[in-house]
Formats: sequence, structure tokens, C-alpha cells
Amino acid sequence: MKLTPDSSDGNIIQSFIPGTITLRDQTIHTNVIVSDNQLITEWAPPTLEALSIADFQPALDMNPDIILFGTGLTQRFPALTLMTEIMRTGVAIEIMQTEAACRTFNVLIGEKRAVVAALLIE
Repeated sequence: MKLTPDSSDGNIIQSFIPGTITLRDQTIHTNVIVSDNQLITEWAPPTLEALSIADFQPALDMNPDIILFGTGLTQRFPALTLMTEIMRTGVAIEIMQTEAACRTFNVLIGEKRAVVAALLIE
């Protein structure tokens, strides 16, 4: 699904289909962490049940106000303790399907918000 025309500076997610995210002129086939000016490809978190705050440290290091966690084709929630740990750092976290997280990321980037998306592509 095409999400937005390429009309601004910084990272904008152009499209998402299961297994592929297109960011500007780059096609990515791995889980990613993306901010307006940074990209971490090949983010390899463990299973959803085994996620820890250490898995989100690269996203937290980008100093966002909010992390959008795209959990793939369906919305699935990590452990409540993990979400609490992240929020204790002063960063909000929103959990949603990856396609929704991509759309929301683009909107928040357009509003010049400090947002990071941690995206599972499957």
C-alpha cells in the first residue's frame, strides 16, 4: 500500500507490504527502527513474548517522545511490564499493526514530532 508522496526532507515511509518497507528510494526486507533522520535496518528482536527494554534501546537512544511499535499484520501486545519500563523512561509507546504504524509515523513526522517507529515487517 502506497502511503505518501515523497515530498519532504528526512525519512518518510513511502509504502508497506508484508515483508517490505520502502523508505525514500530504499527497499527494506528486514525489521527496522526509523526516525526522521536515522535508520536501523536488520533490527532483530526476539519473539514478542521475549521482548525486553534492551531490544528497544536503539529506539530510546534516538530520544523520541513516542515510539510506535508496529507488530506486523496483526496488533499484538508485548508484556505489560515492558510497556511500563519504556514509559518509565519518559517515552510513550503505542502498539499497532505495522501498516497503521507506518501511516502514523508519516503524520507525526509531518507535524515535526519526535517519533520513532520500531517495525516488524511480517
